[in-house]
Amino acid sequence: MVGIVAYGGYVPRLRLQRSAAAKANAWLAPNLVGKARGERSMANWDEDAITMAVEAARDALGPDDDRSHIDACILATTTAPFTDRLNAGIVSAALTLPATSGASDVTGSQRAGLVALSTALATAAGVPKAANINVLVCASDRRRTRAASAGELDNGDAAAAFVIGATDTLADWVGGATSTADFVDHFRGADEEFDYAWEERWIRDEGFAKLVPPTIARALKCAKVEPGAVDVFILPSTFKGVSDAIAKKLGVKPEAVRDNLSANVGEAGCAHALVMLAHALETARPGQIFVVAQFGQGVEVNIFRTTERVTTFKPQRGISGWIAEGKAESNYMKWLVFNRLVEWDRGMRAEKDNKTALTTLYRNNDMILGLVGGRCKETGTVQFPRTRISVNPNNPAVDTQEPYKFAERAASVLTWSADSLTYAMSPPNHYGMMVFEGGGRIFMDITDVEPGDVDTGAPMRMTFRVKEWDERRGFTRYFWKAAPDRRLAGAAKAAAE
Repeated sequence: MVGIVAYGGYVPRLRLQRSAAAKANAWLAPNLVGKARGERSMANWDEDAITMAVEAARDALGPDDDRSHIDACILATTTAPFTDRLNAGIVSAALTLPATSGASDVTGSQRAGLVALSTALATAAGVPKAANINVLVCASDRRRTRAASAGELDNGDAAAAFVIGATDTLADWVGGATSTADFVDHFRGADEEFDYAWEERWIRDEGFAKLVPPTIARALKCAKVEPGAVDVFILPSTFKGVSDAIAKKLGVKPEAVRDNLSANVGEAGCAHALVMLAHALETARPGQIFVVAQFGQGVEVNIFRTTERVTTFKPQRGISGWIAEGKAESNYMKWLVFNRLVEWDRGMRAEKDNKTALTTLYRNNDMILGLVGGRCKETGTVQFPRTRISVNPNNPAVDTQEPYKFAERAASVLTWSADSLTYAMSPPNHYGMMVFEGGGRIFMDITDVEPGDVDTGAPMRMTFRVKEWDERRGFTRYFWKAAPDRRLAGAAKAAAE
């Protein structure tokens, strides 16, 4: 049967403390105190929908850098960095997917994540068993909101990824349903930066209450599943009690309703249903029935039954692993700067033209977006960047290099610096020389760190990030950066103790 073959997720490290945001805006919006509990995930300045999708996909695909089994990549997001450029193509390049694989973007509503999943399921189901394909589905959102708005505290930044196929499934698709209705609970015009939301009671009573239950009922009928047999019920909503009320109306047992992660993540837009699904699968048991639904100009529903493999597959970190690595952030001004909600004096060193040579980007696409270097076939010397002449001083062989992928290889800090003089969105600017297991070294930026976090020999992992923006032309430039591998550092510390 067609179903989920692998899954993963990503939640940025920073967690904006809601109490800090509410306190900063208390003079202007005292009503926000009611939302001041808990924290929400907060993307770093160099993260967006694409970089988070890449991290979620890597979490699902595992450390093996051979992705030749992936036949297509679908990216679902309502916050794509590019309006007219294939965003999923950037994800594919970063993951070094085969050039023969397909890529497409899905957007337009908050149920785009589940629409992408449904598309992948239909695609995989329509292929003969002898020609089994695997479709990678990524859903990711980083929604910007006005300062002192409810969305500032309700939303969260996160991503999830799933591989859909017909062999070695950990959850089989058993049915689903969809409905479309031009019910505008919120919208964002083509030239607008922020969403405009309608009144909560209208959305809750006329939208969720009237559109969601009949669609889920049709899905249950399609899957031949009784409501009382549902083990996990997923329906994202920032409105308290909506999921419980709909589950009760359908006859789904209360304990099946899944926590929406509002206390420590927030709602991740069109990605949130898949984020919740990835989180729930981490503790799933064989034979469980999962109902996952999402509301947005209609309703999308998919129903899965877990298999024995659900207990053996594990993502690299999973949603729970990323949540555990979170760092509390109480600096509300940092939130404003990272989300470009304030104009600040970046200094003369930031005054440069960041025009990207698109010809160079294309010719070196695998090196820039995929972090692919070279390995000399004669001497085994590894280097980055890949060049015609090997850097081996004893044998500078010519045209002997084959592609060599660095992104999934373990690395550590050889030398480093924390520079407070150069322009940086999050000073001081950390950078240094990374040495890789198996050979090779790259001088690169270091992200997700505070002063004192970096030291020689510290284990690092590679992470796909925004390098800089060409604000004059609206182009986002991407590259890889080093980030502390806190999981390995924690394991090493525990072993030493």
